[in-house]
Order: sequence, then C-alpha cells, then structure tokens
Amino acid sequence: MAQDRIRIGWIGTGVMGASMCGHLLDAGYPVTVFNRSPEKTRSLTERGAKLAVSPREVGAASDLVFSIVGYPADVEAVTIGPDGALAGMQPGGILCDMTTSSPSLAVKIAAKATEQGVLALDAPVTGGDVGAREATLSIFVGGAEEGLQKVLPCLQRMGKKIMHCGPAGMGQQAKLANQTAIAGVMFSVCESLLYAQQAGLDLRQWHELVSVGAAGSVAMKTLGSRMMNGDFAPGFFIDHFVKDLGLVLEECRRMGVVLPGAELADKFYRSMQTKGQGRKGTQALIAALASFSGKEWQPLDS
Repeated sequence: MAQDRIRIGWIGTGVMGASMCGHLLDAGYPVTVFNRSPEKTRSLTERGAKLAVSPREVGAASDLVFSIVGYPADVEAVTIGPDGALAGMQPGGILCDMTTSSPSLAVKIAAKATEQGVLALDAPVTGGDVGAREATLSIFVGGAEEGLQKVLPCLQRMGKKIMHCGPAGMGQQAKLANQTAIAGVMFSVCESLLYAQQAGLDLRQWHELVSVGAAGSVAMKTLGSRMMNGDFAPGFFIDHFVKDLGLVLEECRRMGVVLPGAELADKFYRSMQTKGQGRKGTQALIAALASFSGKEWQPLDS
C-alpha cells in the first residue's frame, strides 16, 4: 500500500511523541494529530499534519492510530474510552499504543478492539528524547504478528530495533523489565559520579575514561554528561518513571517476585516527587543522593 494512501493518526505530542510523529510526516504519510494541549501540536501542524478535536476524530480519520500519552488512565481514555480512537475506527484498522502502561490494560484494549474488527498492539519504546529525535528507539511489540507486519514500516521510521515479544500485553512486560534495568543503572551512574567528585577526581576526565570501559553505558555517557552540567531538564520525567516503577512493583506482587533495587528506586523517586521535582529528568537523582549524605552536588562549569 502506498504511503500516501495510509492515513496515520497520532495521539500525544509530548517530549517523545512530537519527534516520533514527525518522522512519519517526513516519510510522507498523511497525519491527523490530537493533544490535550493543542499548542503542543504546532510543530507538526506547521508541517502539514491536520489537527483533530478528539481521539475519536483521529480514529475516524485514520487507518493506523498511534498513541503515546502519560498514564494508564490516559491510555484507556484515548483508546477505548467513550470518545477514544477506537470509537471512530473502521474494521480493519490498527490501534498501536506506545505508552509505557499496564500489561493488563493492553490485554483489555486488544479484546475491545477485536470486538470491533480492529487489531491492537502495545508497543512501548526505550531510548528517551534523544532516541525519539534521532529515530533510534528500541520498540517492544505485543499483539498479533499480522498487526506488527502492517505497522512495521512506520515503526522502522521511529526506531532501529523492533522486537515482537508475544501476544497482547507482552510488549508492556518487556518494557517494564527494561525500566527495572534502568532503575539500577541510574543508581550506578549517580553513585559513581558522586563518589568521584567527593574523592576529588577530575570529573570530566574520569567520566570520559569510564564511559568507554566496562562501567560505560548509554546512561553514563548521556545522562552522566547532563548531571555534570547540572542539566536536569527532562528527557524522561521523574513523574513518568514513578509511574513505571509502580507498574513494575504491581507486576512483581502479582508474580510473587521481590526486587529490592526497584523498590529502593521507587522510594527515592517518590520522595523527589513529593518535593515538587516530578517534572525534572530522572538524572536529577544525583542531587537527591548527594543530599542523602548531607552533601551537595556541584555541577561543573560548561
């Protein structure tokens, strides 16, 4: 099917959604967008996207609908709610939610979609704001293989690595396992940088060396640099990470698994959230860890 005949709907144009949708516009797809704050769609509408007044209107105007919003309640509202995208979609359409959300909700959405002759996928992503801008995201897909094959050309415009994880809900499970890993990595990056600073090392030189060694990681290279510069602008909001960790721990309780590291990360990030820091990036953890020791994180001069 030619790209100009596949109508794309996009719901959620925040830090990541705007960039991801932009790649589809660049590829020549006709796009209809919706965001609760219409001004956040301006970068897309100025490039040719049509603005809808509701998720339902997006569904009615689209063959494939993508969503990436904040919380599971938002996902449910914009997909299967009374004014959600599914209410406007025709049989044969595909609904692909890319939010990190609840596995059980993904199963519910898939069941509702099937009743209407629509395929539903859960396809959360990892890679942060940089990955969204550079189209290098990793994408975890749950749902029917048939649906994945139909949306694959679009996903390939947004990401480099795409994994089919199994039936509905399994994309979300894969992403939650990823978030568990990130929780641990964030502690290792923050604690090592804090240790190096308190020990009196040349922090930039130390960071440059370890970033390419066994201690290196994407978080060490990218977020470590932001920490040293005192840049706590969100590539990924603390508020959203608290949501993700809550989902991880909810699934742990269901499975009878104990993950002390995830529990500790959840406590620290929730404490930051209660202090009004929820709209900062997750890398702001380093300041909280310094404060926990009665120290102050000292950003370096640019």
